[in-house]
Amino acid sequence: MDSGTDKSSDRRRFIDVNSRVNIVRLISILATIMCVLMYLSYITEIQSNLAGNPVPLIQPLTMMLDAMLWAGYGWLKKYRDWPLVISNVPGIFLGIVTIITIYVH
Repeated sequence: MDSGTDKSSDRRRFIDVNSRVNIVRLISILATIMCVLMYLSYITEIQSNLAGNPVPLIQPLTMMLDAMLWAGYGWLKKYRDWPLVISNVPGIFLGIVTIITIYVH
């Protein structure tokens, strides 16, 4: 087989650089939105805590610590990973509020 033909068929199998950048950008936007929505679901936990039905501590505590680690990781990378930071900051604050409302209701 001609090596020129092999190379051209190999190139078609891969996404070009511009398309790859656009796909990664779209995935980062969607992942950021989904992560923020996940953390916003803790508002119902906060409401439950304030209504006198506190939730167990382990879930909001681990969620908050996980959000802190991921936000810190995104912040400390050589090139800041803003989707990672932005998507996890709400988790830190909502985790703190959820934990506080477990004990103050």
